Amino acid sequence: MSESGAGATAPMSREGIDHALRALREEKDRISSALLDLEDHEGTRLLKGARLAGETWRRWEDAKKEIAYVWRLYDAYQRTLGAAAELRERHPRPGSAVLVELTGLLAGASVEVPDGEIPLGRRTLLGETRERITLDEAVSRMSDGYSRAAEVIGAADAAWTALLVPLEDIEETWRDTARLAQGLDGSRHPELDRLGRELSALGIAARTDPLSLVGGDGRPDTSGLDRLRDSLEALRASLAEAARLRDGYEQRLAAVQASIDDVEAAERRAREARTTAELKIASAGLPEPPAQGGGLRHRLAGLEELRRGGRWAELAARVAELDRATGAALAQAEDNLRLSTGLLDRRGELRGRLEAYKAKAARLGLAEDERLTELYQQARDLLWTAPCDLRRATAAVAAYQRAIRDRRDGPRSGGSGGERDESETGAGR
Repeated sequence: MSESGAGATAPMSREGIDHALRALREEKDRISSALLDLEDHEGTRLLKGARLAGETWRRWEDAKKEIAYVWRLYDAYQRTLGAAAELRERHPRPGSAVLVELTGLLAGASVEVPDGEIPLGRRTLLGETRERITLDEAVSRMSDGYSRAAEVIGAADAAWTALLVPLEDIEETWRDTARLAQGLDGSRHPELDRLGRELSALGIAARTDPLSLVGGDGRPDTSGLDRLRDSLEALRASLAEAARLRDGYEQRLAAVQASIDDVEAAERRAREARTTAELKIASAGLPEPPAQGGGLRHRLAGLEELRRGGRWAELAARVAELDRATGAALAQAEDNLRLSTGLLDRRGELRGRLEAYKAKAARLGLAEDERLTELYQQARDLLWTAPCDLRRATAAVAAYQRAIRDRRDGPRSGGSGGERDESETGAGR
């Protein structure tokens, strides 16, 4: 006990001493339980059993020192508390001298700090050579050390929890993919080897230095594992497709052949429709349909060399590319066909509308109207003359329709008549 420890604090009463001892005993038990729980924590066991590296190794070394210091300080704290309890038991009716001594133990600087030697420059002639603190100060220091160690243990445990399960799943995916690649042609797969090297490096980091994979937000960064998983799953899917291609190559080849036949047939129809449209529609402006079927057939023939070499993974990629190219060529041919037939369909639609308007004029008793007959003939000549000028023919049919409406409505026409005409026109179409 320091010379100033008891003198600086007013002596406590017997009741105060007993109350403080009960509270401190309960506090000691909670501290002991917390320290034991920390020692038994899953994260602590993992850190003790792992071969650590990098940031995790450095932080665990610091945490171990914190834990060791807290235990040593706890021992000093416990000894002081034990000495106070023993003194109180020896004196059931303590006098003033004992109360002063008990007060010094419970409230004064009575705990000798482990490794707390006071530097010579800070000592006094009659002062202590070792640092002493109060029980409350000891608890505060133990709490700080505990928090720092617990933070490292908790962070490492959280990182391992987030990283190791998906890592093991991805490693199993890599092994499955490797077996699939080996079963295809027995050769090494460059992309699989590259992903394996990345996975190995990430696995070492996750197992030995998980804290290096924790981001600035304190959460484990699994983006590297996510990218690897996606790449491996895509590769495994392509290899599985290669295996399916190997097992059903003749059927798949026949399906591709049939698709190319469809392309050539569609391109042929598109060319024929364009020729017809150019003859029958003026200024059609239709693009020349490309002939891609021959190139697709040449690419199909080139697959045989890969098949003979047993290069199924490469062959599957080529077949997939050929499928996409064939689909695109078929869509383009069908678009070109629609462009050409659309012009002819437009001419047919105008012809139908013209005849419907003529029938309407007859129902209205306007069959002998000279102006209507003239407009009808102009529109008919445009629509039944090759090549047909669709722009002029459309305008002529519209003029004929307006003239019928004007004749029908006459001087008594109003808004409602125009609306009836539109509905009748729609029905006529």
